[in-house]
Amino acid sequence: MVNILDRLQKFAGGPIGQYMENAHGYFAFPKLEGDIMPRMMFRGREVLTWSLNNYLGLANHPEVRKADAEGAEKFGMAAPMGARMMSGQTRWHEQFERELAAFVGKEDAFLLNFGYQGMISIIDVLLSPRDVVVYDAEAHACIIDGLRMHKGKRFVFQHNDPDSLRKQLAHARTLAEETRGGILVITEGVFGMKGDLGPLDKIVALKKEFDFTLLVDDAHGFGTMGRGGRGTADHFDATEGVDVLFNTFAKSMCGIGAFVASHKWLIDIMRYNMRSQLYAKSLPMPMVIGGLKRLELIRNHPEYQEKLWTIVRALQGGFRERGFEIGSTASPVTPVYMKGGVDEATNLVVDLRENHGVFCSVVVYPVIPKGEIILRIIPTAAHTLEDVEYTLAAFDDVRGKLLAGEYQKPMPDMSDMTWEKSQK
Repeated sequence: MVNILDRLQKFAGGPIGQYMENAHGYFAFPKLEGDIMPRMMFRGREVLTWSLNNYLGLANHPEVRKADAEGAEKFGMAAPMGARMMSGQTRWHEQFERELAAFVGKEDAFLLNFGYQGMISIIDVLLSPRDVVVYDAEAHACIIDGLRMHKGKRFVFQHNDPDSLRKQLAHARTLAEETRGGILVITEGVFGMKGDLGPLDKIVALKKEFDFTLLVDDAHGFGTMGRGGRGTADHFDATEGVDVLFNTFAKSMCGIGAFVASHKWLIDIMRYNMRSQLYAKSLPMPMVIGGLKRLELIRNHPEYQEKLWTIVRALQGGFRERGFEIGSTASPVTPVYMKGGVDEATNLVVDLRENHGVFCSVVVYPVIPKGEIILRIIPTAAHTLEDVEYTLAAFDDVRGKLLAGEYQKPMPDMSDMTWEKSQK
């Protein structure tokens, strides 16, 4: 027999956690301080920040800050007490749901406490053991974790490949006929790592050939894609064909929580069966009041989305003109692909942050294959064209050093570079 704590201690943190001794506080769990703006403080120095999903610049909007403060002053963080079904229902929650449903073109919506747990619970409600799932190979972790609860069969189709989906649907249909179950297809509107769009129009078209239900996670599409930010389904004119639409407040809405939208009868079923909501406290009033204000601003100010795309086009166009590889992104998410090991990626990012004052997220092995580096940049409506030009010049510099081999040295001990230690 093995002692669980001994096993965990020998596990050394897992695939990502194995780097925590050196990376904690710098690459992992960094502290960005100050108002949520393009320029924030990191380790006591100002950096130009490209790592926050504040797509429309609402996080520090004065009307949003005011609504949040008034909601907290009037209701506090405790209200409403209890789960929605028992004692946590309010007219503001209902109003928010009606307005969200109308905005994304669905009959009804249901507020969720958190996006991650919400998606897991949505999948749990939709499926029986007889049902078969077909999902995109690069689906978000919340989808994968939801599918781990499914007791039936599932098939994966190659990322954004309708032909692969058709083949898997054929297998799923045969199996579903045997089990007397149904088929659920799951994909995303905008894939958050690479920025490419799920081909929702082509997926919906397959409904003519296969009878399936379509669930779409559009966390990064809400506020950024479609008419006035209505999402990726609207972008593809496929709203009617998306049966269940999921969106989070953690991106364009700059808050906590999420919602699911669909037919009224299906949302009613979810209200009474989603375990992550039945057994959890209702979304606090400050977020509901603040969320209503955020949605109002998105509806009434399409220029926020327009400004976002001005920055996106300048940034992505600039990278492409300079010969950088940014893949097939068709959304604000901007991945910059480079070649190099973990040590090279580490030294490159340190150079970007310490010498250029540019802060963005880095993705390396084991999240992606060895030898690959992704610098993930998130432009927002709060950024300026001057920010774009400065960042492009900084990337020109670090790419040149990478190609010249200047970053081929051991990974620095980042534990000695934390702000706390620098003050001792």
